[in-house]
Amino acid sequence: MALSGLDIYKLLPKTNCRECGFVTCLAFAMQLAKKGVSLDKCPHLSDEAKSKLQASSLPPIKLITIGEGEKRLEIGNETVLFRHEEKFHHPCGLGFIIEDSEADEQIKKKLEKISQLKFERIGQQLEVDLIAVKQTKDSKRFQEVVKLVSQNSGFSLILMCNDPGILKEVLPAVAAKKPLIHGANAENVNDIGKLAKEFKAPVVVCSKGLDDIADLTKALSSQGAEDLVLDTGVKSVKEKIWELTQIRRLALKKSNRSFGYPILISIDAKDPYEEIMEAATYIAKYAGIILLKSIENWQVLSLLTLRQNIYTDPQKPLQIEPKLYQIGQASDKSPLLITTNFSLSYYTVLGEVEASKIPAHILSVDTEGMSVLTAWAAEKFTPEKIVDSLNKAHAKEAVSHNKLIIPGYVAVMSGDLEEKSGCQIIVGPKEAAGIPSFLKNL
Repeated sequence: MALSGLDIYKLLPKTNCRECGFVTCLAFAMQLAKKGVSLDKCPHLSDEAKSKLQASSLPPIKLITIGEGEKRLEIGNETVLFRHEEKFHHPCGLGFIIEDSEADEQIKKKLEKISQLKFERIGQQLEVDLIAVKQTKDSKRFQEVVKLVSQNSGFSLILMCNDPGILKEVLPAVAAKKPLIHGANAENVNDIGKLAKEFKAPVVVCSKGLDDIADLTKALSSQGAEDLVLDTGVKSVKEKIWELTQIRRLALKKSNRSFGYPILISIDAKDPYEEIMEAATYIAKYAGIILLKSIENWQVLSLLTLRQNIYTDPQKPLQIEPKLYQIGQASDKSPLLITTNFSLSYYTVLGEVEASKIPAHILSVDTEGMSVLTAWAAEKFTPEKIVDSLNKAHAKEAVSHNKLIIPGYVAVMSGDLEEKSGCQIIVGPKEAAGIPSFLKNL
């Protein structure tokens, strides 16, 4: 649990020596509490105090890294129970289960389809993260499928096998990719712990009861296997949400290190709609990894969109650079549209302009990331602001027709804007969906 500035001050030597760069030890303590300075700046700190301060500075939910390179997945390191308190930092990983009972050709087709699950939304690239290989056959077949998946995809890997003997044969070939071992249970915890330490691999701790989970995490930690992920098995949505909430509360509110790890969930619903709704529930509360069986575009896009929304800062809207954008082969005769620099607003307008096949200019006005109506209500999207943006972007020089198209929802400002800008104001559609037909009839 994080210590306050006064709690930290009690552990400091109180010499006011200034060797840390601060006038007093209290000032240094306050900066430590804010994480504005590192602990090693104090040369007179006792070993006992250093140990206590280092322990208090650890995140309540451990950061776990799966995989290597650009495709690696980082989960955990969360600090709040509710998103509005700050934000959620590390988006949960989305992955798919491939069983070793499937034929090679079928697996290759799945891998190809999974690799194509990439979408662009409001300027960000959305894609899945993981592939889990589930062992249902013998060791030889499991090794063949792991090798096949490893060679034909760049995604982070999960090895779903609770047989230490089989894992020992498979791990040497893929250890460099830092796969996640799934998983350790009461019967194999010691052997899995040894493998995790030997191959420096993170481990999933599997048990249906929270007390058993705590015992297993302690056992693995004592062996030196500290990169852990929790899995409480398949349960009803109601039971699962209760468990996820309790684990999060125990880690954050009670500082219980036995539960201070991200959580993995495998969804076993047969109906594709039920599967996606269940996954969406766990994205909101509080999954670290979600494993699915379905790989259809409409299912994955809906989850990636939700994940993107959940893991953005609620106090800081997504913004684009406020400037003049040329869409297509825009010329001085192309229309000039005005919108805000809220990412969703801009990319929605952009998509409809592109759909119209008519080259155009879009001026993004700096509204601190607010949408059109919100910015107008907050007096961030005013005639003065638009004129200032026109001048900064030299937008009037980019066109020869001296006409501006403004969103229909702010038609009320058209007269004032016309007077202040010296341009002819054309009121566009209220909804972006109306832009294609509007531009074609302009």
